[in-house]
Amino acid sequence: MTRQGQRPDQPVPFSHKHHVQGLGLQCQYCHVTVEKSSYAGIPPTKTCINCHAQIWTNAQLLEPVRSSWATDKSLTWTRVHDLPDFVYFSHEIHVNKGLGCSSCHGRVDLMPLMYKQNTLQMEWCLDCHRNPAKNIRPTGEIYNMAWEAPAEDRPVWCSVSNEKTGVPTAQSVSCTTKDPTANPEQLASLTPPALLHPEAALVSDAGAMGLSSSLPVRKFTSQDELGHFLVDHYKIRTPKELTSCEVCHR
Repeated sequence: MTRQGQRPDQPVPFSHKHHVQGLGLQCQYCHVTVEKSSYAGIPPTKTCINCHAQIWTNAQLLEPVRSSWATDKSLTWTRVHDLPDFVYFSHEIHVNKGLGCSSCHGRVDLMPLMYKQNTLQMEWCLDCHRNPAKNIRPTGEIYNMAWEAPAEDRPVWCSVSNEKTGVPTAQSVSCTTKDPTANPEQLASLTPPALLHPEAALVSDAGAMGLSSSLPVRKFTSQDELGHFLVDHYKIRTPKELTSCEVCHR
């Protein structure tokens, strides 16, 4: 009923595994509105033609793409993750608040054909909304499909710089998987994350990009500790507020 695990037929058997893992394409190259809109966006034929006007130009598999480009008629893709019309979901707020792509969509980089990893039923959403800390990650790791929660053998270090008005609250938090205390120069890697909304992280003084040794750096060895730290500094609403009906039902 939920079509979980099913691989629907598509006009072109697009392989995320080949394009993401094999070629290293970033999610945002195709899903250009994922950081600023409720919809991640389905790429237009022009995005495909950017590459396939030069490679695999005669492949029969890509004939629908060439035909779409020649006739100016969009390909009709089958939505894999399709919520009911009465549900409001915003990619923008989830991505900018530290929810990684793989948390909802699974290891897309390992899927030759796209399928729905999770049910997307209301109970599944509420399970996260009741305790978002268990899924929140640093914004610099949003598109890292292989991201693993902190553990004793793979700690994460985070620091918080001065919060600024007019930019996402997540911009004030910087995290790294390399021990910044082992080498003072490593502290410079803990700069305000520029992956999301890079224009908000621009600074005029190069020295301001590195954190001074006096800036507190916290070490995390569990998802629970890191999650609650990020929930606090990302200004994520309380579980009571997140599970309010009005969040999804407008």
